[in-house]
Amino acid sequence: MTILVGYLPTPEGEAAVDAGLREGALRGERVIIVNSPRRGAPVDGHKIDETAGAALLDRARAAGVQAELRQPLHDDDLYETFEELIAETGGSLIVIGLRHRSLVGKFILGSEAQRILMEASVPVLTVKAAL
Repeated sequence: MTILVGYLPTPEGEAAVDAGLREGALRGERVIIVNSPRRGAPVDGHKIDETAGAALLDRARAAGVQAELRQPLHDDDLYETFEELIAETGGSLIVIGLRHRSLVGKFILGSEAQRILMEASVPVLTVKAAL
């Protein structure tokens, strides 16, 4: 079984990695850190480089967890990316970080996190960044 962790280089993404690594250690499961840039974006500030990826994997090793980093491209639907990874890897849990957004912001921009929460085929653990 595998734990999938949605990661962006933000406080919420860091909280998700921390929680995912704790779950991986508790369950004895491997962790896949998913940093998914949007397909066709000329610049994506959320895509991490090789050095940042290596640092994430070092954190996993220090926690005693087998981990890998994946950066699959996604279109407008990150939910589908997670579902494909669940099918491919035998995913048992998704871990994502949440940030506060206003109701208007959610209505206008939609919420990928909300879709993952409501429709994912496996349990979803959500975490907030420390205050």
